[in-house]
Amino acid sequence: MKSKLANHVIAGEGRPPWYRSDGQNCNCYIVGIAGGSASGKTSVAQRIIKNLNVPWVVLLSMDSFYKDLTPEEVEIAHRNDWDFDSPNSYDYDLLLETVTKLKEGKMVDVPIYDFETHKRVPNKVNTVYGANVIIFEGIFGLYDKKVLEMMDLKVFVDTDVDICLARRIKRDVAERGFDVAGVLKLYQRFVKPSYDTYVYPTKKNADVVIPRGLENLVAIDLLTKHIQRQLQERKMQSRWDMARICPPEELPSNVVVLEETKQIKGLHTIIRDIETSRHDFIFYADRLATLVIERALNELPYETREVMTPTTKTVRGLGLKANIAGVSILRAGGTMENGLRRVIRDAVIGKILIQTDPNNGEPQLHYCKLPPTLRDDNTFIFLMDAVVGTGAAGLMAIRVLLDHAVPEDRIVFLSFLSAPQGLHTIARAFPRVKIVTSYVDDVLNPDTLYLEPGLGNFGDRYFGTEHD
Repeated sequence: MKSKLANHVIAGEGRPPWYRSDGQNCNCYIVGIAGGSASGKTSVAQRIIKNLNVPWVVLLSMDSFYKDLTPEEVEIAHRNDWDFDSPNSYDYDLLLETVTKLKEGKMVDVPIYDFETHKRVPNKVNTVYGANVIIFEGIFGLYDKKVLEMMDLKVFVDTDVDICLARRIKRDVAERGFDVAGVLKLYQRFVKPSYDTYVYPTKKNADVVIPRGLENLVAIDLLTKHIQRQLQERKMQSRWDMARICPPEELPSNVVVLEETKQIKGLHTIIRDIETSRHDFIFYADRLATLVIERALNELPYETREVMTPTTKTVRGLGLKANIAGVSILRAGGTMENGLRRVIRDAVIGKILIQTDPNNGEPQLHYCKLPPTLRDDNTFIFLMDAVVGTGAAGLMAIRVLLDHAVPEDRIVFLSFLSAPQGLHTIARAFPRVKIVTSYVDDVLNPDTLYLEPGLGNFGDRYFGTEHD
């Protein structure tokens, strides 16, 4: 029999910043959808997603959270004698943990269930990064009290049982490898009794009941408009809103700005100059990156170390008590990699690609490849971006590192140039992240999101793509 997988996770592109300019987390909006087997829950959920037309939506199915069966239970299931429609068939602890993490904007690994082996597929998961909206659907979507308490909106899809049976036969034969006789046997022994005993009574927990499922487009559209209004009320600030924030004059205590020596001011004069050639821009940017990284090394732990000199004398000095890995926020963060390699010759460098959505100015995560050593106890991460404006990309990049179990106090965020708005935003959200920058420009243009006086598009000038 062909392997049939419960792979019901649909995730929107990227992931949200999760934090407002005041550093507060923005919890996502959770919609729970329940109803009988084959009542149209998934179709209703997909219609809502289509109508919402917002990024960062996750559709999560209860089918992903079936418990693994023992070899003896698998034999029973293959005889169509196992009750998959009992509440006891689901791993509610894992379900609750997954929904809780998603609501907090954290990364989760959603299991993939194989209906042939009746086990979760080993070493294979759907990794989901946060969401603005989570739509959770399943026959027991409104059953568990703890999961119910996390939902912002609860929906019950009420479809005629004869229609549900016809749909179930068609689905289970086509998608799950059952024959018609097996489907009918399961329906009569387990599905219908479970619906009457457990599922239908959860209708009373619903805020909204949708008769006839997907056929009831009017009800679905009204429901979508309600969700849109709720999202608008709790809407996160866009990058343009963040740029208009008036920050305090004093920089946060976890921000380190390089001392404005003659050398630093001279380097900034060269890279700010519109007449500077690309060759010179790269040379002096690399020099400045080296100085930023050398200053960042002062924020790491050191231990006393004794060495013997060529004159056979002993000297008590210091040795770095940490390993360093770099992570570039592409594209502009890659401009600091040469500086890192000059200072830390064997540093391993990972990359995160974050790009701005031209429609709303918000960052989106498109690629993530992190160093394998980032979870080691003595590894510090130098997170690199050329310019910190609103701080939105930095928020996202730091959150990705935290998702991968990097402790907050082992992240050092490096940049050439920063705006006060971005520094305050990141510092409030992640007060234990150390931020090192070479200069702070006082003005962040709320229309262009460029710093002023600034130095233009750092990545374009460094990589020679100004006229692409």
